[in-house]
Amino acid sequence: MQLSTYFLSLQNPPSLSYRHRLCHHSLSKRPFRHKLICSLANSADQRSSELVTTLQSETLKTLEWPSLCNYLSPFTSTSMAFSLTKAAAIPVGQSREESQKLLDQTTSALHALEALKSEPLDLSVIEDVSEILHSAASGQVLTVRELCRVRRMLGAARAVSEKLAAIAEGGSLERYTPLLEILQGCNFQLELERKIGFCIDCSLSTILGRASEELELIREERKRNMENLDSLLKEVSVSIFQAGGIDKPLITKRRSRMCVGVKATHKYLLPGGVVLNVSSSGATYFMEPKEAVELNNMEVKLSNSEKAEEMAILSLLTSEIAESEAEIKYLLDRLIEVDLAFARAAYAQWVNGVCPILSSKESEMLISNGADNALSIDIEGMQHPLLLGSFLSNSTDFITSNSMGPSVLGNKSGEMTPIKSSKVVSNFPIPIDIKVQCGTRVVIISGPNTGGKTASMKTLGLASIMSKAGMYLPAKKQPRLPWFDLVLADIGDSQSLEQSLSTFSGHISQICEILEVASKESLVLIDEIGSGTDPSEGVALSTSILQYLKNRVNLAFVTTHYADLSRLKEMDPQYENAAMEFSLETLQPTYQILWGRTGDSNALTIAKSIGFDGNIIERAKMWVESLMPEKQQERKVVLQQSLMEERNRLEAQFKRAESLHAEIMKLYHEE
Repeated sequence: MQLSTYFLSLQNPPSLSYRHRLCHHSLSKRPFRHKLICSLANSADQRSSELVTTLQSETLKTLEWPSLCNYLSPFTSTSMAFSLTKAAAIPVGQSREESQKLLDQTTSALHALEALKSEPLDLSVIEDVSEILHSAASGQVLTVRELCRVRRMLGAARAVSEKLAAIAEGGSLERYTPLLEILQGCNFQLELERKIGFCIDCSLSTILGRASEELELIREERKRNMENLDSLLKEVSVSIFQAGGIDKPLITKRRSRMCVGVKATHKYLLPGGVVLNVSSSGATYFMEPKEAVELNNMEVKLSNSEKAEEMAILSLLTSEIAESEAEIKYLLDRLIEVDLAFARAAYAQWVNGVCPILSSKESEMLISNGADNALSIDIEGMQHPLLLGSFLSNSTDFITSNSMGPSVLGNKSGEMTPIKSSKVVSNFPIPIDIKVQCGTRVVIISGPNTGGKTASMKTLGLASIMSKAGMYLPAKKQPRLPWFDLVLADIGDSQSLEQSLSTFSGHISQICEILEVASKESLVLIDEIGSGTDPSEGVALSTSILQYLKNRVNLAFVTTHYADLSRLKEMDPQYENAAMEFSLETLQPTYQILWGRTGDSNALTIAKSIGFDGNIIERAKMWVESLMPEKQQERKVVLQQSLMEERNRLEAQFKRAESLHAEIMKLYHEE
């Protein structure tokens, strides 16, 4: 069987006419593959990849990354991208370059959303045909409906590409290059799409006669035969009616053969006829007239031939889809990337997000050499993404994916382009600043319980993973932070009944594994380090762990109630202290981080505020003074010293700002 010579004479599909021409796919030039679990560092041969995968997976659960991914779900358009967000399997860059590529795609999608505001890009028409492709590849002949689904997907994919290309032609090509590059190298299978459309009428779900010359001939012959058979049966049925053998002329089909109805008492009117069936009452016979036997035989033969030819056409189209399986799957993967880029862009608008800058070691060195108190992490006004998402979802002015919230776009030159919106920025959750100087390797956060230490640490962890995944951060200005190969966390209760581990043993076991896999590019988060055991031993072990981390990782954030750990900064500038602010006036935490300071637990103050007997509080104060009189004084001295250092630093920055202002004004007046 061959397809119609008319169809075979169709020319190959013309090339698409936009600047970034989408060339045919080459499997040897596939772009980088995304994985949820970050790539191993160069020292991967020295550590177990299974342990890395396990620890990273546990960290993602601890930081509630799956819950954050769920907030992306409403902004996806395809079922495939929706499933990925629900499974927390969205792409995460395995290198700084890959993460930057994802961020560039998000920025490009934001520009596209603005350009397409009057006529949004409809990605919902992209169907998941992966199961159909699998069926075709396994040798199962596809149905008409399945072939039409593939055709619709190919047509929709081409339309998406052409629409993106059109807005790129009408605006700044550089803005949309990251999006166009996703689909670059894809084969849109235009010839296959047209071939299916030529052979099948998808609106009626039928195979067209023009699909092959043989099918066309069979259908023409069958039509003539049916006309002859229908004319004969009408003549016989009328004569039976006129003879009183039936109440009205009746032509029907029984056992795949055309026949007429006749009363049982009048079957003699059809001598030599064949009884094909009898009515349930037995009063009517359905008989095939002797003259119709040959015509019915021909109808059955032609019908079978038509079905065989249709099956051959379906088989041929199926084989062509099977041959293109890899390219179509590749196209689907790239369309998912486009969908996720637009989902990240819509999410950025929803949370009023800004694009983070992923700094490298080289850029950190340049920054630190060019300015005093240069920052390797500079995140201002960062809101906890999960708390913010919950607040926005429950607020009355919920922002959907179709409404435009404010955002800020970062272009490659570093200039900031605001997107205007009337959306009011919420002050809940309370924004925090995370500022870590270049050269700092360990940050020790102290302060009272319920003061926000753990939440602040989780915010940094989520900010790091979000940046790696190409997501904008709910912060102010433009956040800067390093790209971390691994984010490893020991947060929460690590008690294990199954392994007979106490809380302390569980934490130490987790930290031991973290130390085993952490690299010079890793971020380590440890909550309440060394707790759950004798304080003196806890401090000693914690100090040793922090000294080990200082020389092993990019950055470690730890929370503690051990005041002695805050003294490490006095001996080594690679340590930094931070405290969670606590208002003694309201006896409530402010959830603000005070950098360069140490915090008190305020346990007695808090106990008093919630109604403890005054005698108990006073007796506790006496015990504190008797047990640690020297340490209390030392802590006050350290606190005073840190406050003085902070004041000196601010004064130096103020003087430098005044000097720069004077120089600028001088240049201004000279012109």
